[in-house]
Parts: sequence; structure tokens; C-alpha cells
Amino acid sequence: MYLDKVRGKASRFGRTASLAFTLVIATPLAACSDESRLTVNTSTGDFTFNVEVVDTPESRAQGLMYRENLADDAGMLFDFKGEQRVSFWMMNTLIPLDMIFIGADGVVRNVHVNARPQDPTSIPSDGPVQFVLEIPGGRSEEIGLEAGDTVEHTRIPATDP
Repeated sequence: MYLDKVRGKASRFGRTASLAFTLVIATPLAACSDESRLTVNTSTGDFTFNVEVVDTPESRAQGLMYRENLADDAGMLFDFKGEQRVSFWMMNTLIPLDMIFIGADGVVRNVHVNARPQDPTSIPSDGPVQFVLEIPGGRSEEIGLEAGDTVEHTRIPATDP
């Protein structure tokens, strides 16, 4: 009889532990998957990118430095947590990149196409922005991305059509 009680408690403990483990692991993974999807809405269609989000001074400073490749549907979203003028450079960046400067409202302010690897020249935003999206060089032209287009992401409030 005692053994049956112990088994019952162990079984309940196992179910509880399994549920707790699932919640602890699955919840952050679900949040990560939402954070990793970004959609650019252009006149030629909607294009989804898998992005890494960087929002600390250290992670923004590192950016895509030393990366040797970047998939056509990949990118990095820089979140400055408020609108400000920003400037980028390509020092220690090994691949060409397009830089899309985005306001807090998700509207593209300006696009810099094909920034050259290792180039120390400053690439500024045209005005205050909260986000910068870096994607493979030339990709913004391929998808018809231009100023005035919109970007959707969990960190960007929905824009009115």
C-alpha cells in the first residue's frame, strides 16, 4: 500500500515537473520565434526576414562584424529604444549590407544600398530613427524596398494602412 502511495506521488511530481519544464523552455522559445520574424511591406509584395535583434550598446556595437555570410532572408534589427540620429560604418564587416533606417512607427525613412565591407565611412540616418535593419547587400533593390515602405515586427507598433 505504501509503495502505491509513493508511486502516485512520484507520478504526480513527474507530471508537474514535466509541465513546469515545458513552460520554462517553451515560453522563451515562442517569444524568440516571434522576435525573429520581421516583414517588410513594399509595393512589389511582403517579404519576411529572420532577424537577430540587438538592443544593448554592446550588441549593437558588435552588429554583423566578422560574419562571413548572411542568408537572403536573414538580417539584424538594431533597436535604439527611442528615436535618435544614428550612424553606422562597415569596419570589420566582411560582407556587403543594405541598411534600412526605420522610424518608431515602422515607416522606412531612408535606405543605404550595398555598404562596402571594411569601409570606415560613416553612413548616417537622414533623421531620427528607432530601428535599423541590416540585410544582405543589394537585397533591398531586389525586393523594391524604398523610403515610405513599412516594416512589421513585434517591437514596432502596427501602422495604419
